[in-house]
Amino acid sequence: MKKMIALSLVAATMAFGATSAEIADLQKQIDDLKGKVSKVNAQSAGDYIKWGVDFRTAIDNINYDMADGSSQGNPDLMSMRLWLNMAYAADSQNIFKGQLSMNKAFGADFMNPMVDGSSRAMSMGGSFDWTGNEALTDNSLKVKEAYWLYLGDDLFNLGQDIAWTFSVGRRPSTNGFIASLSQDDPDQSPLGHSINVEYDGFSSKVDLSKLSGVAGMNFKLCVGKGSTNAVPLFNTYPPSYSADEDALKDITLGGFIFEPYNDGQFIVKTMAFRAFNLPGYTMDGMMDVMQGIPAPMEQFGNIDGAVISVLVDGLAEDGMLAETKVFGSLAWSQTNPEGGEAMLGSTEDESGTSYWLGAYLPVAEYGTVGLEYNHGSEYWRPFTYAEDTMIGSKVAARGDAFEINWTYQLTKALSLQARYVDIDYEYTGSNGFFGAEGAPMKIEEIKEGAAMWSQLGGTADPASGQTVYMNLAQMQGMDPMDPNTQTALMPMVQGMGMASAFAPSVVEAAQDFRFYVRYRF
Repeated sequence: MKKMIALSLVAATMAFGATSAEIADLQKQIDDLKGKVSKVNAQSAGDYIKWGVDFRTAIDNINYDMADGSSQGNPDLMSMRLWLNMAYAADSQNIFKGQLSMNKAFGADFMNPMVDGSSRAMSMGGSFDWTGNEALTDNSLKVKEAYWLYLGDDLFNLGQDIAWTFSVGRRPSTNGFIASLSQDDPDQSPLGHSINVEYDGFSSKVDLSKLSGVAGMNFKLCVGKGSTNAVPLFNTYPPSYSADEDALKDITLGGFIFEPYNDGQFIVKTMAFRAFNLPGYTMDGMMDVMQGIPAPMEQFGNIDGAVISVLVDGLAEDGMLAETKVFGSLAWSQTNPEGGEAMLGSTEDESGTSYWLGAYLPVAEYGTVGLEYNHGSEYWRPFTYAEDTMIGSKVAARGDAFEINWTYQLTKALSLQARYVDIDYEYTGSNGFFGAEGAPMKIEEIKEGAAMWSQLGGTADPASGQTVYMNLAQMQGMDPMDPNTQTALMPMVQGMGMASAFAPSVVEAAQDFRFYVRYRF
């Protein structure tokens, strides 16, 4: 359009033999028209949300090795994940960001209205929606992220040019620092070693680098809500949206992220938090769930967590080492049971730890290879329920987990990845909640107890416990009719019976091989 205006005016000038003054006036008109066109273009571009597309199609070969020696799995689980990314800047300080998501298996719709809100509460957004967009569900679009971000340039108008931000909405709280590497994504907040779930809340960040003179230093406060006991609309009693005192209390989380140093190559991040009113099942409830019987959740107490993660982005100034990334991370958790409740199966405060190491190595022009290893202790408990593997969170493993992945960028918009994850569990409860289902039982002891139960004549029928007791007493050379014998042996018999009942549902090891093709633009 601008070229046409200019050519028309030049042609008119030549045709009528304009004077130099007239030419100067025409040039001014051309410049004015250019300015108006630029203003119109800028305004029209700013009146629309900017959209981006991220579409991933994948096939997973998954396998579970059970404690009773059996195996379960799926050799060809195909899935598709669509993210529609939104962004709009009303001005230089106010930004809206959002993400719509669909995540489903090929040929399947896992939505079942008969069980929605109970067994599918985690995936379908029932009681709480920590993994509403990570679990395979149906072909509907759901809101994964929606938040407003304010960018301030002078905190409290102190004249110190201290940059700060404030944000509220459905947070970008999955694929955090370090966890994002295997996903081939930019890292989000918070740190992925301890928190990787969807939640709603607010955050505020202060840039301390100018004030401290330390590169990249900043402090971020985060508060979120993981559930609510508000009554739905049109409920008979209690009234709509009032607090239902018979339901689970609100689950809330608060904490901070402190980044002491970040020069773009050496990055250090720390995080500490407390989560309140955490849910789970009693032992009776867990036994019901194992038999397919719906059971209500209860709340057991609070949990504290802390993380320090270090990433070195480049080991040299040039060459392949310049593109190499290495990282290490250490995390800690501690339960705080309330009212004598058995949180993770214990009425005491229990601490757990985890460490995580990894390296990402460029392979000339053939993409990047990633290697990761993490280990978790007996009572380790993170909030990584939305971690992106089909076999559960590897970072949550109470045991050892290994990963190798290869990512290759085919074109500007198209990439592919092959990824293998192998988890070897030492204790049960790695992917459980915060009640009896999260209690750590040593898997080797479960296997030994189940084997002994079988050797002594035990079957799936609990009544066979009497046979086991009699055979055990005979093996020990004890009188089975003596009350002292019963006192000594019955706890062993009950333990073996429980081990035998648990073994078929206890995962000892799991593997997931995934290949995907991904379009992003």
